[in-house]
Amino acid sequence: MLKITVCIGSSCHIKGSRQVVEQLQDLIAENNLGDKVDLGGTFCMGKCQQGVCVTVNNDFFSVSPDTVNEFFTKEVIAKV
Repeated sequence: MLKITVCIGSSCHIKGSRQVVEQLQDLIAENNLGDKVDLGGTFCMGKCQQGVCVTVNNDFFSVSPDTVNEFFTKEVIAKV
């Protein structure tokens, strides 16, 4: 199971974390990965300047609504 955690703290929220979560939910569903990917939220990861903060199995990434698709292809599909 691949664990994806998205920061939903105030700084990341302002930078689009809600859109990132929604896009990831859609991509997981479109690719039938619901049984292979666990998507969750957390509060501040301490890297607010780099938000939206996302971890995949504890590896840190900075994702924006504009880069979700590329991130998903490189860091999620490639690992499941």
